[in-house]
Amino acid sequence: MGLLFVESLPGPKVFKCKYCRVDSASPAAIVSKEFRGRHGRAYLFDSVVNVSFGPNEDRRLMTGMHTVNDIYCSRCQRLLGWRYEKAYEEDQKFKEGKYILEKNMMLKE
Repeated sequence: MGLLFVESLPGPKVFKCKYCRVDSASPAAIVSKEFRGRHGRAYLFDSVVNVSFGPNEDRRLMTGMHTVNDIYCSRCQRLLGWRYEKAYEEDQKFKEGKYILEKNMMLKE
């Protein structure tokens, strides 16, 4: 098995996986704090680090049909949220290529 490359983010307060404390996202990458995940509040991010992706799947979410990939912590493999691959509704296209991280899966340190 090879070495795991882990990217560290600069700054005093960074979002981290709550299980293994690896960096996941910078507060500067937040697009919106007004989202809901499977388990409560979630944030929409422009970019995340130290994640791996599941396969594409179509899901009917609160805002319509989307093609998404689940995203997992690259260190501990816990489910952290998902990436919007494609939005079928025109008014939801802004989400494409962005990431949802569920607040209850994150620490801010």
